[in-house]
Amino acid sequence: MGAAAGTLVRQAIAQRDLVVDLVRTACVVLVVVVHITMVGVAVGPDGIAVTSPLQEAPWYVAATWVGQVMPLFFVVGGFASAVGWRSTVARGGGARDFVATRLVRLFRPAVPLFLVLAVALGTATAVGTPPELLGEVAFGIGSPLWFLAAYGITQCCVPLMARLHARAPWRTLGALLVLAAAVDAVRFATGVAEVGLLNLGPVWLFAQQLGFLWADGWFARRSRLVLVGGAVAGYAALVPLTSVGLWAPDMLQDLDPPMLPLAFLAVAQACLVQLAHGPLSRLMRTRSAQTAVFVVGRDGMVVYLWHLPLFIALNGIALLLGAPFPEPGSAAWWATRPAALVVVLAVAIGVARLLGWFDRPLPRLVPGTDRPGWPVLAVAALCTIGPAFAVMQLHLSLGTAVVGAVLVPLGVVLLGRTVRLN
Repeated sequence: MGAAAGTLVRQAIAQRDLVVDLVRTACVVLVVVVHITMVGVAVGPDGIAVTSPLQEAPWYVAATWVGQVMPLFFVVGGFASAVGWRSTVARGGGARDFVATRLVRLFRPAVPLFLVLAVALGTATAVGTPPELLGEVAFGIGSPLWFLAAYGITQCCVPLMARLHARAPWRTLGALLVLAAAVDAVRFATGVAEVGLLNLGPVWLFAQQLGFLWADGWFARRSRLVLVGGAVAGYAALVPLTSVGLWAPDMLQDLDPPMLPLAFLAVAQACLVQLAHGPLSRLMRTRSAQTAVFVVGRDGMVVYLWHLPLFIALNGIALLLGAPFPEPGSAAWWATRPAALVVVLAVAIGVARLLGWFDRPLPRLVPGTDRPGWPVLAVAALCTIGPAFAVMQLHLSLGTAVVGAVLVPLGVVLLGRTVRLN
């Protein structure tokens, strides 16, 4: 039985594009790297201060053109969504099954996070933590949660977008690009920043559709010259866009809410990944690379959700223990970042193992059953996506954490229900 299981594992690995797993894992790790270099804790005569050494570096803006990987994350998500949707359809499932399954996989790991945040913020408030310090810490902890809202929206749209992709892939991409530009135009014309929230759809769906093309093998069939041209064109488009004073050259600033330059960055990143696909495939044939990707990648969502709370908690423990803190931004501080990365990843993976029950998929439907009807799924989607959207807009606070601690579990329960078919 052990030999048979090993054979099945090897067959499964052979049938997967392991580069997708590598890129997804690398994106998560790079997000952690960005955050641990963006948060610097200084201890001085006036108390504790939190600074952002990364943003103060002279090369920071240029680095965001490489280090802003969220467009690529949505491209990879589009690949996984296309494969998942086709698998659902092949086994006789439908849109409701797909949406419920994907939302549960996305939001079930967020249940313990919202519960812990609600308790922690409530306790910190009760013991009299200075509101300014608590607000600053909560803002940092909650900043990655926008992804839950944005990715949840794209997952709800996969069945529709897959059909549009099958009928008219290029018209769909073009329409999304035009919509993203129109939303930005209205935002700039009115001066109402909230208008930009509408681009949670077009910008990220555009990147997702590129992932559909990847799953189709479109990028793999292109010559290296075409791929180089696509990458150059994507980056070249950013130059005039970020030079007219409307869009920021800082690609992280263009993230909240998402703006048109991220769509062009997604094109460039997708082409670059395909250009490197051969070497990356050879890398993923090695046992060490497969092990690293498996260890970090299998808990990728938990690592993403928990790394900032854990990083801040670890800093708090170090402060209580009286550990020395190098001056943020100094050579000594930068030298400690690799160790900080290893510690945060190790602790996050440990937390993921403890919370493994929450990171499990829905069981497949048995014959004669289906997921709840669209009205119930709509309520469940609002319960899960809504709190993350609230954090994105209002920032993390005791109130938004409590709302998430109540609604997200309710949404997950609703998504897990089944109904009998007549």
